[in-house]
Amino acid sequence: MQAVRYHDHGGRDVLQVEEVDRPTPDDDEVLVEVAAASVNPVDTKFRDGETFQPGGLPWIPGSDVAGTVVETGPDASGYEVGDRVFATGLGNDLPGTCAEYVAVPAELLARIPEGVEAETAAATALVGVTAWQTLVEACNLRPAETCLVHGGSGGVGHVAVQLAAATGATVTTTASTGYHDRLRELGADSVFDYRRDDLAEAVGNAGAPDVILDHRFDEYLPFDARVAAQDGRIAVIGNRDLRATHDNVPRCRGKSLSFHHVSMFNTPDVGAVLDSLATLMADGDLAAVVARRYSLDNVDEAHRAVVEDSYLGKLVVVP
Repeated sequence: MQAVRYHDHGGRDVLQVEEVDRPTPDDDEVLVEVAAASVNPVDTKFRDGETFQPGGLPWIPGSDVAGTVVETGPDASGYEVGDRVFATGLGNDLPGTCAEYVAVPAELLARIPEGVEAETAAATALVGVTAWQTLVEACNLRPAETCLVHGGSGGVGHVAVQLAAATGATVTTTASTGYHDRLRELGADSVFDYRRDDLAEAVGNAGAPDVILDHRFDEYLPFDARVAAQDGRIAVIGNRDLRATHDNVPRCRGKSLSFHHVSMFNTPDVGAVLDSLATLMADGDLAAVVARRYSLDNVDEAHRAVVEDSYLGKLVVVP
């Protein structure tokens, strides 16, 4: 089969399309013929060595996949050849998804609902699990509460907007002006340009957020602490320098704010969360937007775009 691999950590030039052996599933795995994978910023961090990737080299990148089961291990109960499935959580300690076939542990899988495209399922997987873990599991977002999603046009952001709306929350988000109308269509009640000088006042007028999803914690913590409601919960999925937290301790303590650092790779039961996301997709309440499509030969360009370009939604690889 063909697969994208890198033999050394480094820039995009280390990515190569190679002919490799088709994997054989272990007892608790299924073999999936890949219809679509997706690219996430974490893929570039594993590739360049910024984030520890324990799987060793050479390595196939990619966390998300959607496709068809073509072989099952004897202990991979619940799945049969021909099932349409999607999964996430690969590309870290398990070989990734930018390939024609991938072996996936059954616990990382769920079925794709009828009528949902494979590309949509692949694009939803990682960001959907992340949004679920932050808003539902960590912060217990409830109906009638207010939720602020920083960066609503991003991969996690635009799915988090939909998920928060599906819970019955009032949703506020930030994004560049060109994405405002689309984010309202996805469920946002208020959308503000993150560059406006009076952003804190605007967010406050829309309702002090009970839950905040923050992807740049070191940069936005002072803002979060200022606008959050009393007893607010802040979910953190990205930061570079936590020294910024020190000066904000008094305000955080005064509002009894709680902070939850979340990683999709620490999800206790990925399959169960994917099942919940599948239900939302089947009901039409959630679907990642596919912004661009790439072939295996162009995964290097997708790795550039995912960290450099502005777009709403996700980048998808179609082998």
